[in-house]
Amino acid sequence: MKIVLQRVSEASVKINSQMHSAIATGLLVLLGIEDADTIEDIDWLCKKVVQLRIFDDENGVMNKNVAEAGGSILVISQFTLMASTKKGNRPSYTKASKAEIAVPLYNKFLTHLSLIFAGKIGAGIFGADMKVQLINDGPVTIVLDSKNKE
Repeated sequence: MKIVLQRVSEASVKINSQMHSAIATGLLVLLGIEDADTIEDIDWLCKKVVQLRIFDDENGVMNKNVAEAGGSILVISQFTLMASTKKGNRPSYTKASKAEIAVPLYNKFLTHLSLIFAGKIGAGIFGADMKVQLINDGPVTIVLDSKNKE
């Protein structure tokens, strides 16, 4: 699994021109899933999302996690994170899981996240044509790959 994690002042997702989910201060999580992903990948990434200290404390130092900052989390599935650009100029998405594997893992990710984070969690709809808007705060953007934990 790969994640692009962005600290945001606000983020939202529209589906079919209708607001589906929105958060104020918090984290936007773009989530890419591959066939080799397991519950261990989900557990590791969810803990990282919840525990990363990337919000400012009273001294302006990134020393608070999303819960301590009173933030929310918005999770959006994004198969393009699994793109391979090694050959040619057209990305290959063969590493990205098909829906029959990815949807259950996406739902497990959301469920696991809700078990360890008491704040608001919003989500997109897997496979939908989503319009995501955000105001990146900082900007703070971090890439996490559960296959590269070191």
